[in-house]
Amino acid sequence: MAHVASWKKDLVKQLVEGLVKYPVVAVVDMHGIPGPQIQSMRAGLRDHAALRMTKNNLILLALDEASKQKPGIEALKEHVHGQCALIATDLNPFKLFKQLEATKTAAPAKPGQHAPYDIVVPKGPTPFGPGPIIGELQKIGLPASIDSGKIVIKKETTLVKEGHAIPADVAGMLPKLNILPMIVGMDLRAAFEEDTIYGKNVLDIPENYYSDMFATAAFNARALSMAIAFPTKETISALIAKAFREALGLSVSAAIPTRENIDILLAKADAQMLALAAAAGYANDSISARLSARAVAAPAAAVAAPAAEEKNDEEEKKEVSEEEAAAGLSALFG
Repeated sequence: MAHVASWKKDLVKQLVEGLVKYPVVAVVDMHGIPGPQIQSMRAGLRDHAALRMTKNNLILLALDEASKQKPGIEALKEHVHGQCALIATDLNPFKLFKQLEATKTAAPAKPGQHAPYDIVVPKGPTPFGPGPIIGELQKIGLPASIDSGKIVIKKETTLVKEGHAIPADVAGMLPKLNILPMIVGMDLRAAFEEDTIYGKNVLDIPENYYSDMFATAAFNARALSMAIAFPTKETISALIAKAFREALGLSVSAAIPTRENIDILLAKADAQMLALAAAAGYANDSISARLSARAVAAPAAAVAAPAAEEKNDEEEKKEVSEEEAAAGLSALFG
């Protein structure tokens, strides 16, 4: 049996303790990150996370050991390759991804690296005065000339297309033109939380995605509750207003007078009478005046009508009583 150095055992033990202690564990790509920047990133994560870099075989051993206490974490093993590190943190995977993205900075390109996007030099003045550098600019394909004591680029020019290797002479000139096309920082490959592996494609979402999604869900839920008349704190006022409008519309269409719709019904009746009068050839001004007078008199008439009916009833009773009295007297005197 091969002898395993004690320091390796101790290191694996420390890794396992961190993997089990924190709820979220992630594998990050460390390729091409300078040492000083790694130290800066480590300091930025210190409050919420622990960053551990070591040999990949020790990371794999630690994941196997940790899986005995945290089943499912071994799925991270497929993401352990090349230059990578482990991050154990109390941040959820989405917040961790966002924080790691915020640590990324622009960096100069190295010869042979592939352009992450079209590297374009804009038209206009450069930082250079007249000198031999104009020949270097022209050599890499830039239409350079001298104008007002400055070297200028006469036309916007694409030096390297996205995905193509960056030539050494172009890589050397880009920083002089203040063009830093590469992005350097910890690139999260995958994160583990509660039996679930989150890949970069899941975590890399627009900043306002969830707020927009929740706003849409809230809008749709409110619309559904309104459609099925399901009362909630957010919909009760709108449902009452909707019910009132529908009841008012039904009473108007059925011509059932209420305190709320009487003005509407009168206006509707007036409009119908005006239309009939116009069809019959009556003067609209005359009809309108009559309708206005009727509209004013209608409430008074409505009040006076019961009193008039009571008076008529009393007169009828009086007449009946007089007739009965006369009939009685004639009966007495034969």
